Amino acid sequence: MGKRLIIQSRGHGSSTYRSPSHRHKGEIKLPMRDGTGRVEDIIHDPGHYAPVAIVKMQGYTFNMLAPAGMYVGQEIHVGSMAPIERGSIMPLGDIPEGTSIYNIEITPGDGGKLVRTPGTSGLVISHGDKTVVQLPSKEFKAFDNNCRAILGIVSGGGRTDIPFAKAGKKVHAYQSRARRSFKVSGVNMNPVDHPHGGGSHRHVGGPSSMARGTHPGRKVGRLAPKKRNKKKRRK
Repeated sequence: MGKRLIIQSRGHGSSTYRSPSHRHKGEIKLPMRDGTGRVEDIIHDPGHYAPVAIVKMQGYTFNMLAPAGMYVGQEIHVGSMAPIERGSIMPLGDIPEGTSIYNIEITPGDGGKLVRTPGTSGLVISHGDKTVVQLPSKEFKAFDNNCRAILGIVSGGGRTDIPFAKAGKKVHAYQSRARRSFKVSGVNMNPVDHPHGGGSHRHVGGPSSMARGTHPGRKVGRLAPKKRNKKKRRK
């Protein structure tokens, strides 16, 4: 019976699955102080798909995901009294309805966790005891009014429109993300490498749906659905 050698390599931490953190430019978090800063530079960070802006504010420097349209020398305002313009960092309770936002905090002060993919943004829907935001997945989520976010849309939205054109370009790009640039299906492997491997043609060799109680060495393919207990109706 084959084992998951790919998963073993990933857990072992080989260079294929290890992100070059020594090249990363630092954490992307919202500043904990209010004030006005200025964009010193806009750089590329191997740890993020979106461009990163270096903002200097009163002797304090922080990194933020650059919104679409940001330029070097732009002023960045932080706080509840910040103007309604792209790049401003404000609490959700003070952002008008219908405003596009990104890098939203789940809990106040965590630095921003949601909506960080290039070209995406959330939408402020309504205010009340909590602020309701529509996420890029069209899901509505309620946040604490003190959670902060950045106004605008994450830059770099056209990244996926340009093809790699060469296999080597894709390999080098995925190495910076600790991801494999290709994926081999189980039926194309040898029996020692995968339970679906072996044979002279593309055939799984047995049922591809596995029971939920199957041991990890065999749990591949589709998992059986969860059982639902039907309540008996009282007569």
